[in-house]
Amino acid sequence: MLKKVTLLLATSLSLFALHTVELNINQKDLGLGFGLDIGQFNDNVEPNTTFVGMKMFFPDTGNPSSSLGSKDPYFEGNFLIMRPIGDVGLSLGIGFKLNYTQEKDVTFMSLPIGLETSYELPFPEFVPMFLDANIYYAVEVLSFLDAQNYVEYGVSYNVEMIDKVILKVGYRNINTNYFEIGESTYNVSFNAGVEISF
Repeated sequence: MLKKVTLLLATSLSLFALHTVELNINQKDLGLGFGLDIGQFNDNVEPNTTFVGMKMFFPDTGNPSSSLGSKDPYFEGNFLIMRPIGDVGLSLGIGFKLNYTQEKDVTFMSLPIGLETSYELPFPEFVPMFLDANIYYAVEVLSFLDAQNYVEYGVSYNVEMIDKVILKVGYRNINTNYFEIGESTYNVSFNAGVEISF
């Protein structure tokens, strides 16, 4: 079933003029994402500063890092504004996402707000390399249905081996916490991926 979903998504993505497409995997988990650069469509928005996108995550239901054994896929829509800070290769951004998943018989939905940062390593003689980090949090008032709160954070090391193709290695921690069953570690894992820009 997962292979069919992946093939269907890849076929569908080819029909749109997406600005980034991302595949993120490890031994058991699969993540897919795509995003649009709003500046490419609106002359009032500077390119490469404002983004909207969508992500899907298919976790390993037997992942020992999870406190629950039965998990549905995770879906999110996201929005991010990011700006460079000076001329030191550092960019900072603020964003939010609307996410949804289920675990056992409870349903999770939240609207976390977060910060993202990207730092281009100062090695111009090599290929472009970046260190990225993010943290998102939804308090109780931004958590809906059976959700109590949401915490996500991650880091990644990115290398642009060829133009518009970035290879990624990273770590993520996603916690979906519920009123009924308490804290739930949805996924903790190292991963690798590729991001292609159009």
